Amino acid sequence: MSPRSASVNEELRRRSRERLLQAAVELVGERGFEATTLGDIADRAGSARGLVSYYFPGKRQLVQSAVHRLMHRTLEEALEREPRTEDGRERLARAIDAILGLARERPVLMRQHMAGLLHAEGFVQCPEQRRLSELLGDTVARCGSDDVAADYPMLRALLMGSVYAALVPGVPMPVPVLRAELFQRYGLDGELGTPDSDRAEESGRGDLSRFFATDERTDERGV
Repeated sequence: MSPRSASVNEELRRRSRERLLQAAVELVGERGFEATTLGDIADRAGSARGLVSYYFPGKRQLVQSAVHRLMHRTLEEALEREPRTEDGRERLARAIDAILGLARERPVLMRQHMAGLLHAEGFVQCPEQRRLSELLGDTVARCGSDDVAADYPMLRALLMGSVYAALVPGVPMPVPVLRAELFQRYGLDGELGTPDSDRAEESGRGDLSRFFATDERTDERGV
């Protein structure tokens, strides 16, 4: 049998990494961070357990990258849904609704993400995080920002603060109240963004596979 080409090996590695990200999101969402092991994630992904360390230094980094993937793909989907628009205010409203929607629909996962950001290991710089940053930065620019370098971090901070407020055990703030506050700050009409009916429909879409492009499931335990 002839050896696999470099392009085939690269594709196999991509699929393997994608499956690990998807498995991490699914398992942490189901069981929580502490109850999920790297072995569990590898088994769900159909990968060799030792392969996890090839892509990620540890469980915390893997989970943070996985949640960043979920966030940027959720945001991307919201920004590009029909009817498509280039209007900056509408896109900002959609971005706010997309991130707050994750706090509402995936509280276990997002609560762990917020806790992980405050861990001593800090913020993970990864391709998924960079894509999320690009999408939010572009949204700010489309809204007419004269200083994206300053306005993007402020939007990120406000979104993170709102997600945190929505998830504080025992004293959570209602997502509609947080949404109204953010819309008021940015001067957005409440009818912009994702309507309540659309959000209710999307909340039932539990299958996350559309966010993780693995295509055919190839067994890579020997990779």
